[in-house]
Amino acid sequence: MNTAQPNEFVLLISPDDKRYLVRLTPGQRLDTHDGFILHDAIIGQPFGAHVKTQLGHAYLLLQPSTYDLVMRVKRITQIVYPKEIGYIILRMNIIPGARVVECGTGSGALTLALSRLVRPHGRIYTYEERDDMLERARKNLERAGALDVVELKQRDIRAGFDERDADALFLDVREPWLFLAQAHAALKGGGFFGSLVPTTNQVSDILQEMERAGGWAEIEVIEIFTRHYKPNAERLRPEDRMVAHTGYLIFARAVEKEIGDRRLEIGDEEAADGEQGRRTRGGIHDEWRAARGNHQRQVRERGYSGDHSRGIAKRDPDDGGRHRHSKSTGAAYP
Repeated sequence: MNTAQPNEFVLLISPDDKRYLVRLTPGQRLDTHDGFILHDAIIGQPFGAHVKTQLGHAYLLLQPSTYDLVMRVKRITQIVYPKEIGYIILRMNIIPGARVVECGTGSGALTLALSRLVRPHGRIYTYEERDDMLERARKNLERAGALDVVELKQRDIRAGFDERDADALFLDVREPWLFLAQAHAALKGGGFFGSLVPTTNQVSDILQEMERAGGWAEIEVIEIFTRHYKPNAERLRPEDRMVAHTGYLIFARAVEKEIGDRRLEIGDEEAADGEQGRRTRGGIHDEWRAARGNHQRQVRERGYSGDHSRGIAKRDPDDGGRHRHSKSTGAAYP
């Protein structure tokens, strides 16, 4: 039977929908606004059952999901939200055994989610520069039991990453375009790259650098929204509040830079074709000007004066005003 065990996390939900994420420790108790529940009274209980406080309030006992663990990390920075994490996991092919590099550990929410997917033989290498963030992430990951597959590193990544041939790499830093070369060097051929930024100008900077440096393919930019509904069958409607814009996701695959060079060669050929086209068009234009000059000379010889380029004609008094002018063709006819 699937039951709550010592030293494992459980999720307790109160009658008024308050949620408590608790690591079960024999001899301890959970204090709530409805009274307390002894951990010993929870240990051994089947998930999906109800446990009661000493005041008789029934709490639902559930096994926590990755979503619950991520949303309840203690944070000192904004975290990557589950709505982004889910797509990151699928888009970057985070599977058991994957070697994943992350920069910008923050409070460790994304690191925690990644760690639960690469088990048992995968590894997460996460880089953070700030002492306070790294310590907070360490505590969160330790609390979640994730440190066995996570390696925390404190340093500036300007000098590059220690890893090579990584399966995936994610940058959650302020200026990710400055570190695309380092990311490319750390990834295996065809490896997955991802980044999260809050503003569109940052997206543009990443795209411009990818285009300039080459070596990237399958580039995608996406923003994700989720809209929750009130689960009432009689009055189904959206929730009054939602988490709207949190950031833009950029994804790409690391490829050989020769592809980028060939693209440049193709671009050079296209530019040459464009120049040839301009020369051809210039030749046609010259021929048209010569024909126009011949036509004007013929008109003058026939005693006709006018501005033919604009379709405006003047009757020559010596001609008796016989000639008219066609605005559609710019030609004079009797």
